[in-house]
Amino acid sequence: MIEPRWIDPASAEWPVRLLHLESPPQGFWQLGTIGALSPSVAIVGSRRATFAGVEIARSIARELGSAGIQVVSGMALGIDAAAHTGALDAGGSTVAVLGCGIDVCYPRRHEGLRSRIVASGSVITEEPAGTPPFKHNFPKRNRIIAALAHAVVVVEATERSGALSTARWAADLGREVLAVPGSIRARQSSGTNLLIRDGVRPFLGIADLLEAVPELRSTVPESALNALPLGSRGGLERFSPPLREILARMGTQPIHPDQVGVALGLSPALVASRLGALELAGAVMSLPGGLVARTV
Repeated sequence: MIEPRWIDPASAEWPVRLLHLESPPQGFWQLGTIGALSPSVAIVGSRRATFAGVEIARSIARELGSAGIQVVSGMALGIDAAAHTGALDAGGSTVAVLGCGIDVCYPRRHEGLRSRIVASGSVITEEPAGTPPFKHNFPKRNRIIAALAHAVVVVEATERSGALSTARWAADLGREVLAVPGSIRARQSSGTNLLIRDGVRPFLGIADLLEAVPELRSTVPESALNALPLGSRGGLERFSPPLREILARMGTQPIHPDQVGVALGLSPALVASRLGALELAGAVMSLPGGLVARTV
């Protein structure tokens, strides 16, 4: 059984980016290895994420993990879990910052995910052992998420989402903040759309992130950069098999979603959800008359 270690500013493993905080933690408990000098990007968002949001977060994290960029998040339900999973699925490293004690798995259903994170990255917390996941701990832990990362990508967030707290911490620290745009009718995207309205750079693809943060580009091996879909649309390999199935059925001409559903034996609700994910990722666009068309 792996025992947690106490890491403080005197330790060689102390991440220097935490020193940018006005009130850095006195130390933190750690399981695994954080990789103090690793290029890192935080991916955060709603716990009550949509199918589209989860798919996008997983896809972004998968691309980052493939490029050797560490993914930082908070191990919560929804976007956080998708971010950690995407990085791990790509064989990358990920760091989970907890709002509870190092010996407390919250949420309980993430025991398996927590074990995977520890094996390929790190779980850390400044809270003492046994500390329950008190609500007031999470805004505090968000400052650590923001500080550890070179940039923060907000995938989905309502106007009162804790993910916006991470974005504010990042902005205060001089980190780049990017937000995935969403439908103006989607509550889960109301916060991200407001960020964009107020001047945050829209995230349409990995190219936007690398352009916004040259430091990331300079730390990633050229071979890994060449493997990334640098255009805003990216490559089809970034999508899960169910989404590629939708794209394959759509062909090159505009089509009605009902036709896609009938051809694949899927419900209208499921087709709409998957099309929503593809539209947010820039792979599909809506046309007059209820039609949709591929853009990749």
